[in-house]
Amino acid sequence: MKYPPSLVSLIRELSRLPGIGPKSAQRLAFHLFDQPREDIERLAQALLEAKSELHTCPVCFNITDHDLCDVCADPLRDQQLLCVVEEPGDVIAIERSGEYNGLYHVLHGVISPMNGVGPEQLYIKPLLPRLQPNMEVILATGTTVEGEATAMYLQRLIEPLGATVSRIAYGLPVGGALEYADEVTLGRAMMGRQKISQ
Repeated sequence: MKYPPSLVSLIRELSRLPGIGPKSAQRLAFHLFDQPREDIERLAQALLEAKSELHTCPVCFNITDHDLCDVCADPLRDQQLLCVVEEPGDVIAIERSGEYNGLYHVLHGVISPMNGVGPEQLYIKPLLPRLQPNMEVILATGTTVEGEATAMYLQRLIEPLGATVSRIAYGLPVGGALEYADEVTLGRAMMGRQKISQ
């Protein structure tokens, strides 16, 4: 059976989204087709508004709809702590924890030579002028090969500038059983162990 051109076009555009393969795109297209016109118009309007109103913060490169993002504009944030993350979604995840009150710097990706992404394609260059002596820079990139390579690259770049470089700890999830953890996670949990204070 041949699909109408407009449906083919919709499926093709949806499949360009990250994490959406051809089958998922097809399911989404049929789902959207079944929705009332008002819902589709609301979705289209939200997409257009987001594209026209959102931009990157000129300081940390997080997503914002103001001149500066909320974190950079907050004078109560710890100015001696700077957390470097891969994507804007990582900022949201860390903020949800409620355990961090410093600043951020969003790279918008990781170094990945296989995908043609080098340091110059990321927001690494604007990070360097933000660094101050005695500042702690927390590298919160992922545990993927690319995330680890990016963290090592940044460490070598930052340490000579006088800032302290740390890496987020990795370990076992709360409620997780040891027998189900992989060797790398267990190894990192052992290396990152902390003394129990009394």
